[in-house]
Amino acid sequence: MTANKLQGTILQFGCGNMGGAMLAGWLAAGYDPAAFTVVDPLLIEAPAGVRLIREAPEGEAPADVVLLGFKPQQLAESAAAVRPHVGEGTVLLSILAGTDCATLRAHFPQAAAIVRVMPNLAAALGKSPIGLYGDADADARARIAALMAPLGPAEWLANEEAMHLVTALAGSGPAFVYRFIDALAEAATTLGFPRAQADRLALAMVEGATALAAAAPDSPGELARRVASPGGTTEAGLKVLDADGRLVALLTDTLRGAEDRSVEMTRAARES
Repeated sequence: MTANKLQGTILQFGCGNMGGAMLAGWLAAGYDPAAFTVVDPLLIEAPAGVRLIREAPEGEAPADVVLLGFKPQQLAESAAAVRPHVGEGTVLLSILAGTDCATLRAHFPQAAAIVRVMPNLAAALGKSPIGLYGDADADARARIAALMAPLGPAEWLANEEAMHLVTALAGSGPAFVYRFIDALAEAATTLGFPRAQADRLALAMVEGATALAAAAPDSPGELARRVASPGGTTEAGLKVLDADGRLVALLTDTLRGAEDRSVEMTRAARES
């Protein structure tokens, strides 16, 4: 199935890290590159078959899907160029962190549906969790669900406030996991292991553990319990991690910090 048959024309404004990952995921799934137009003044080149232009085209009919993939602070200056391409039948998708639906609707009142999308870079591999929230009807939701499917599992949120926490967990979460992998390797190095070898082992361990967790019928908590033999090395390490609930407390503070920043960005976008 191609993107042309599935979604019609897809006009993408901005193709940075996240927008590029989404585009890569769609193309890897076999979608027709000719269905995509990328508007980006800085992108050196687009994937083969994808039209790349430096500014919004003039005189073209509104797109079936418009994806906003530039920086959130560029919305005010970019909206005028985007608006002619958002028609009454257009589904507007936004990956602009901290930019709520009311703000988007004020800029694009004619859109058939406005949906916020929160993925992460694993979309390029079809492995990104995706948070969705918007004013789409059942038909638009079905179209969006089909479009998101190649990028990873999508979750519709019950309220827009939940997008702040989804941003922290699903959007920012990979960075927290990468930092944890790096810290594991650094800890092993502190205890006497060569750093390059520690990096390889830590990364391979996490890759295998997450693959097993994704495939197993048991929860991660149960898997941890099963790995930890009574009186063994794993149990000794888990006692350190679990002491006084400090691991959960650390991660709660981590997510809260990212969530609070999302709230601050939303307030700033409303006031701009």
